[in-house]
Amino acid sequence: MTLAERLARALERGARRGPVPLSGDMRDAVLQPPDEPTPAAVLVAVTDRAEPGVILTQRTETLRRHAGQVAFPGGRIDPGEDAVTAALREAEEEIALPRQQVHLVGPVDTYVTVTGFQVTPVIGVVPPDLPLIPAAAEVADWFEAPLAFLLDPANQLEREVDWQGSRRHYYEILWEGRRIWGATAAMIVNLSHRLRDD
Repeated sequence: MTLAERLARALERGARRGPVPLSGDMRDAVLQPPDEPTPAAVLVAVTDRAEPGVILTQRTETLRRHAGQVAFPGGRIDPGEDAVTAALREAEEEIALPRQQVHLVGPVDTYVTVTGFQVTPVIGVVPPDLPLIPAAAEVADWFEAPLAFLLDPANQLEREVDWQGSRRHYYEILWEGRRIWGATAAMIVNLSHRLRDD
């Protein structure tokens, strides 16, 4: 069975367990999702190795939003696009990941951020060691973190902070000097709930 088939089966079993209590931004009772969140999509690119990894980007320090943060490749869904098309386009634009190299597994639970985005993660399996090139205007660097490490609850650290007059909960995952937190970490936590038994 291929990695894509294993992930698809695991997600199907996870879906039968019922809805995932989404972690992170919108869990805080005092924070309300925006009336009209902006649709967005990210690509969760899993490398087809004996020990699979996940491709993540480090955003440039000059960006207006989320400067310097670790993120999945992704962004807004343009008019006429669906989440899959947007995720593949953004990954191609941000790190030159050819869309024809992505074996799609499919979208998973959406995530609404306090900054007004409704994000659909799209899982796809990609060959290892692709010659990825970061787009200098948006991406400072990219790296691959082990899937098993990211999905391990022991590595998903729950934090809280006072933000805009309320107590905000978020997740943080630390790997080899990289700090994965906020919406990206929350989407990883949500995915780990879906894949929990696998």
